Amino acid sequence: MNINHTRDLVRMANAFYDDRGVSSEQRAEDLKHVALCTWAFVRAMKRHLSPAEEDEAEFQAEMYAKLGTEQAQKIIAAAHRPNSALQDLSYAIDGLPMHFLRKNEIHTAVTIFEDNLGSSERLLTSPVPLVYSRHLARFLGIWLLLLPLGLYDSFSSSWNHIALVPATFVTSTMLFGIEEIGTQLEEPFTVLPMQAFCDKIYNWCTEIVSWTPGDNGRERKPVKPEHMYFSKKEMKEYA
Repeated sequence: MNINHTRDLVRMANAFYDDRGVSSEQRAEDLKHVALCTWAFVRAMKRHLSPAEEDEAEFQAEMYAKLGTEQAQKIIAAAHRPNSALQDLSYAIDGLPMHFLRKNEIHTAVTIFEDNLGSSERLLTSPVPLVYSRHLARFLGIWLLLLPLGLYDSFSSSWNHIALVPATFVTSTMLFGIEEIGTQLEEPFTVLPMQAFCDKIYNWCTEIVSWTPGDNGRERKPVKPEHMYFSKKEMKEYA
């Protein structure tokens, strides 16, 4: 879900950005910062859910390479890195020039990020009790050990019941494979290609914010007064 909502968040930020009175350079800088903060949250979440020894050095190197030094240091030093990155993303959204109703819509995606983070943490910290896994493995081993006795008469037509050997082997392989899959699903974060997800999110977000109104060949129409994002009073304060 985070992959979809990262693109949705950056798309809304790009579309809702009110560039009246704002230079194209400032617009590009603001939206690039939103894209980087979005990526930083996803990358910090990946590091948060991975084993401590897995990619700490790579994580810090990516933070310093893509973010400003102070922001990277702040996220790295945080006790809960995804929360720190998410707070930076909230600040970045709040600083965009657009009506507060549109900001609220973008913040909805940030709330979804927070919910997904909490769900992932519960999945990581609430595995199936070890006694369940051990009991299942013991029961399965005993059942498969006794399986040839139950199938002995069924393979009486084969020479010396020789067909019982491959049948038992195939059955054991399939059932132990299912048991192993269940164990892996308790903690999928070490199996999923999460680094590849983070890299794709970075590429997609930076591409989305590079698009500007009118670059598709269609002339940009002036905003009608009744469709203004701000009231006259707000426009004076904004100007």
